[in-house]
Amino acid sequence: MVGLCDWNATTDTVAMDAVATKTKSRPGWAWLGFALAASGVALALASGSGYRLGWWPYRTGFQVLTAAAALGTLAATVSLGAALANWGLSRRATARATVGLVVGLAVAIIPLQWKLAAERLPRIHDITTDPEDPPRFAAVAKLRGQGDHPLDYAGAALAIKQRAAYPDIRPMYTRHDARRAFEAARAVLHDMGLRVVGESVPQGHIEAVDRTLLFGFQDDVVIRVRAGPAGTRVDARSMSRLGISDLGKNAKRLRVFYTKLRARLGE
Repeated sequence: MVGLCDWNATTDTVAMDAVATKTKSRPGWAWLGFALAASGVALALASGSGYRLGWWPYRTGFQVLTAAAALGTLAATVSLGAALANWGLSRRATARATVGLVVGLAVAIIPLQWKLAAERLPRIHDITTDPEDPPRFAAVAKLRGQGDHPLDYAGAALAIKQRAAYPDIRPMYTRHDARRAFEAARAVLHDMGLRVVGESVPQGHIEAVDRTLLFGFQDDVVIRVRAGPAGTRVDARSMSRLGISDLGKNAKRLRVFYTKLRARLGE
């Protein structure tokens, strides 16, 4: 009888050890996913920093960013598996895997968003509220380098593509006088973080430069304020220096400008 009891106890112990082994947490996978995600972030930051520092052209930077996205996808996959494997077993491992999943997806989604925008939007990089008589650049001409796009407006073909993609990009009319509208427009440019490089109150002309976050691409903006019989008209133009497609960045910038300008003028 004693021997039988000992046998049953031994059998139960082995079975419990087997179950414990099967349900043991695996923090190593969580660490791996987290490390892959961190590496993806570092590679994504290097894609833009390398271009800013002159290590490679912007096209190479895009390739580096694509590699970072692949790394982010791998990190998200590993982290998802690690989160499921550690769920209910180790809070730390699960939390670490969740961070790796979120960060990995964030890194992977940037090039995907750019790709979808490139497929959906026209390949243009010069947006204006007045295609018939676009505001002209002057001060920024001295700041542009070799290889940058020419400042001349491309004409009717460009205007047709713009109207089809961005029908909401139109001039703004305000009841305020030209001087008040000019001052408000200049203040809005400063609020948006743009660097004003030229202005003329009598001509109602302001030029500014914006810089993108990751690669530091410089886009040029010109504002034109004109008084009319029915109020003041404010036109704008935003143009990228590099790249065939701006991925909608210039139109978005003008939308933000006019939204803030209306708010500042109380309209």
